[in-house]
Amino acid sequence: MFTLLETYFWWIDAAIAVGVTAFVVIGCNHSLRGRYIRRLFWLGVLIGLTWEVPIFLSAAYSEAPVIAFFREPPFHPLVFLVLHSLWDGGLFLAGVLLIWLARPKPILSTFSWSELGIFILWGQLSEFAVEIGGVTNAAWGYVGDKPWNPVLFHVQGHPITLVPQLIWLAAPIVFYLIALRIGRPGDTARI
Repeated sequence: MFTLLETYFWWIDAAIAVGVTAFVVIGCNHSLRGRYIRRLFWLGVLIGLTWEVPIFLSAAYSEAPVIAFFREPPFHPLVFLVLHSLWDGGLFLAGVLLIWLARPKPILSTFSWSELGIFILWGQLSEFAVEIGGVTNAAWGYVGDKPWNPVLFHVQGHPITLVPQLIWLAAPIVFYLIALRIGRPGDTARI
C-alpha cells in the first residue's frame, strides 16, 4: 500500500517540471532580465541533459541501468529524461535565486568565490534531496552495487551514492562559468 504522496509522486514530479518551464517560458519573456533568466534556465536544461540522457537511456535500454525504478512510472523513461532535464534547469535557477538573495547586486557579473560556493552547496543539498525523495517515495534510486558508484549511506534500505554528488559538484561550476559569459559586462539583462 502506497502513501498518498507515493501514489502521486510521479505526477507531482511531472507537474513541477512543466510548471517551472511554463513560468520561465511565459513569465520571463517581456524584459531583458526575464530573457536573461530564460537563457539561464535553458543552459541548466542543456547541462542537465549531459547526465539525464545516459541515466535514462540506461534505465530504458540497458541490462545494467544506472537507476532502478521501484515501481512502474506512468510514462516512458524517456519522458522522464525530458522532465528531469527541465527540473535541472529549475534547480539551477533556484541556485541563482539563492545567490540573488544572499549577495549584493548585480550577481553573476564577475567571478565570485562566494557565488560559486553558494551554487556548489545548493547543488549538493538539492541532489541529496532529489535522491532521497526518489527512494522515500518508492519511485526510483541509483544502483549502488557498481564499483564506479560507491554507496555513501542508505535511506530506507536504499543506497545514496557518490556519482550523483560528483555530478552536482561539477555541474554548478560549469553552469556558473558559462552564466558569467552569457551577458556582456554592463548588460542591463544582468540580475
